[in-house]
Amino acid sequence: MKILNLIENTVGAAGCAAEHGLCFYIETEKHRLLMDLGPSASVIGNAEKLGVDLKLVDTVILSHGHYDHGGGILPFAELNPDAKIYVREGAFGEYYSIRDQKPEPDYIGLEPAIRELPQVVTVSGECRIDEELYLFGGIRGKKNWPVSNYNLRKKEDGELKQDDFSHEQCLVITEGERRILLSGCAHNGILNILDRFEELCGGAPDIVISGFHMMKKTGYTDEERQVIRDTARKLVKYPTVFYTCHCTGTKAFDMMKKIMGERLQYVHCGEFVSADLTAAMLDERARRKKDYMKWHKFFAWATVFCFIITMITGYKKR
Repeated sequence: MKILNLIENTVGAAGCAAEHGLCFYIETEKHRLLMDLGPSASVIGNAEKLGVDLKLVDTVILSHGHYDHGGGILPFAELNPDAKIYVREGAFGEYYSIRDQKPEPDYIGLEPAIRELPQVVTVSGECRIDEELYLFGGIRGKKNWPVSNYNLRKKEDGELKQDDFSHEQCLVITEGERRILLSGCAHNGILNILDRFEELCGGAPDIVISGFHMMKKTGYTDEERQVIRDTARKLVKYPTVFYTCHCTGTKAFDMMKKIMGERLQYVHCGEFVSADLTAAMLDERARRKKDYMKWHKFFAWATVFCFIITMITGYKKR
């Protein structure tokens, strides 16, 4: 499998344009696909510089309804009118960002013309595209919810309300026994996304590729730093290697890296995600996965045991 970042916030490969946005190009055994398409047509120029033929792409997954992930869809559709574009229900809502220093909110939604493209496929619930590709949403909970979310709104009935990010979807790629989870910004919180993954797929993913939406232009409060560090401490317990970029921000990444070490990597514009992990990381991942499943089994049997004891003692009392 080949996973290449075509665009994100920081410069990596020489000659690639860096913009606030995200796009990954992925080659599997059966597909050439894109996860998001960045904020503009710059993704097309970067693909050319990196030797990626976007005319061969057969599938596009849009992670959510923000321009920095879907701004390149219309230029891409002119180049490649055949690739199916999977968009979650609600992604064409009116989305805004509010900032204290700006009197008016900024529109950050998608171009309405995208909705009219014949290749757009609207997804609701879970969607099994084939044995390799699986989409899910329905992420619940507010565990370590990114603080930056509170600046984001959705217009409903003429009012700006807190965005609940129900328009967010995640992609799971299966390669043999390995499962790779991709999310755009993890607005719903990466820990809540992992909970949903476990609920649907069982166990934990082998690799996660996602922004964590922790970036701030101003300084972090002590509480915000605590949330970032606590998230890292929880992530490092998973038998998973994490690759991040875009909305995580370099400052938050540095805080998390001190806790997660080699289990957390940053992917810059024009760089590959290494699906073939080093031997040491593979051994560590396998050990953690074994321990992780052992504790899951322990708690499952403990629950059964407690239930049996409760039934017996309750029966005797009667």
